[in-house]
Amino acid sequence: MITIWGRQNSSNVRKVLWCCAELDLPFEQKDIGGTHGGLHDARYARLNPNAKIPTIEDDGFVLWESNAIVRYLASRYGSGSLWPRDPVTRADADRWMDWQVTTIRPPIIDMVLSWLNDCPRYPESNLRAMEKPLRTLDAALAGRSFVAGDRFTMGDIPLGLIAYWWYSFDIDHYETPNVRAWYERLCERPGYVEHVLEKPFGPASDHEDYDCV
Repeated sequence: MITIWGRQNSSNVRKVLWCCAELDLPFEQKDIGGTHGGLHDARYARLNPNAKIPTIEDDGFVLWESNAIVRYLASRYGSGSLWPRDPVTRADADRWMDWQVTTIRPPIIDMVLSWLNDCPRYPESNLRAMEKPLRTLDAALAGRSFVAGDRFTMGDIPLGLIAYWWYSFDIDHYETPNVRAWYERLCERPGYVEHVLEKPFGPASDHEDYDCV
């Protein structure tokens, strides 16, 4: 059985929990990080020297970094589903996983921290910076059900967490109908509902040094 270390309300942990649900993989989840503590315990440090979450162990193999974990689980247990057999489709899915880290996550993260810390408004520069990547994603989703084509793949999982954040904010979400339709399709997936939509944000105590602007 796969062991997953990390608190359930961490977005990066949710990626892994959702991935396991899509693959119907049994797992044991251990709360660590945030109010649970334990990131700097000697035993956990041997698993993940970065003192971050999530970390998994699968048949003696230890792995950290959430997108790497999703790729590993998809390739080992989801060939032909989350892990497309066609190398072009697989590269397309893989590309969006990297794009999530490098392009769309940086501008939204301060908005998330503002929400967690009950700031009166979102950083305007970050809100404006979200428009271009959202329109890029919207254009890519034209004529597609999911980011790599007509089937749900590993590429949808990291971006699905961004969509959860984005559509939870009480703001103008720009006119991106393809992104909205894709998000609504994600909301029909039981694993997304269980491990993403039904979990609250937080905890704000993880970000106590954040200053509202």
